[in-house]
Amino acid sequence: MLDDTASRPVHAPADHPKVAAPKVGILLANLGTPDHYSYWPMRRYLSEFLSDQRVIDYPKWKWQPLLQTIILTKRPFSSGRNYKSIWNEELNESPLMTITKQQSAAIAARMQAQYGDQVMVDYCMRYGNPSTQSKVDAMVKAGCRKILFFPLYPQYAGATSATANDQFFRALMDQSWQPTARVVDPYFEHPQYIEALAQSVERGYAALPEKPDMLVVSYHGMPKRYLMQGDPYHCQCQKTTRLLRERLGWDETQITTTFQSVFGPEEWLKPYTVDHVAELAKQGKKNIAVIAPAFSADCIETLEEINEEIRESFEHAGGQRFSYIPCLNDDGAHIDALCTVISENLGGWV
Repeated sequence: MLDDTASRPVHAPADHPKVAAPKVGILLANLGTPDHYSYWPMRRYLSEFLSDQRVIDYPKWKWQPLLQTIILTKRPFSSGRNYKSIWNEELNESPLMTITKQQSAAIAARMQAQYGDQVMVDYCMRYGNPSTQSKVDAMVKAGCRKILFFPLYPQYAGATSATANDQFFRALMDQSWQPTARVVDPYFEHPQYIEALAQSVERGYAALPEKPDMLVVSYHGMPKRYLMQGDPYHCQCQKTTRLLRERLGWDETQITTTFQSVFGPEEWLKPYTVDHVAELAKQGKKNIAVIAPAFSADCIETLEEINEEIRESFEHAGGQRFSYIPCLNDDGAHIDALCTVISENLGGWV
C-alpha cells in the first residue's frame, strides 16, 4: 500500500498513477517456521525446506520420490511433537517467529531514530510465512527504490545465507521496476557481534553456582562434502570460536567447537555435538555450558535439540550440570551489533 507521501510526478498528466516517495528498505531474513505444529502445516513447511537443493543437493529424480512418499509421511509427526514442546501458545507461533518480530521492532526503532522516514524495516522467512516475495512486493509498493537484504546468519553457508539470497533475487525478478539491491556480508568476525557473544557467556557464567568445566560452542552442521567443495562455513565457525575465546581471555582447554543437527547417511562436520557432550561427561567434565552462535534467535535447534536431546545425551553419559546459554535474540548488545552492520552497509544510501 502506498503511504501518505505518494504523489504524481511533476508535470505528469492528471491520470498518472501516484508514486510513493522514495525510501530505503531494510529486509531482515531468517530461516522460517511452520504455521503450526499439526500435520499439514508441518508437511508444507518441511516439503519446502527439504526440497531446496541448497539444503539437500541430491538429484530431484532420486530425492523427491523418497521425500514425498516416505519422509513426509512420517517426519511431520515427529517434528510436530518437537515444535509443540516449545510452541508459543499465547501467540500461536514458534519462538523463532516471536523473537524475529522482536528483533525487527527493535531495529526499526533504532533506524527510525537515526534516519527517520528515509528507511523502512521489515522481516521475512526463507521458508513459510511471511515469505520473501510478499515482503519484497510490499517494500516496492511502499516506495523502496533501494533494498538492503540482511540474512540473519553470522556465518555464511550455502544452505542458509545463499538460499536466502537466491529467494530474494527471485523475488526481484517479478518486479516491473526493480529496486537497487545490496546484500549484507556475513558478520561472523564483527567486533560488536563477538562482544555481544562474550557478554552473554559472562552473564550466563555469572548466574551459575560454579564455573563450567567446558564451554561447548555448537554450530549447525552441514555435510563435510560441502566444505570440500569450497563452502567457507566451517572456517568461519572456527574463527568465531577463536575470537570469542580470545575476547574472554581463555585458553583452548576451556572451550570447544562442535556441530549439531546431522541429517542423512553421509558424514557431516565433526565433532557431532550430541556425541561430544557424552564424551566430555565420560572424561570427567561433569559440568558444561553450551552456546549456539550460528543462530541469531532461539529456535527448534536450540530450544528442543540442544536443551532437550543434547542435554539428555550428556546426562545419560554421567554429566551432572548442563547449562544452555540462550541465543542473542533481542539482547541490547546484539541489536547494537546488527544496527552497526546495517549502518555500515547503508553507506551512500542515506
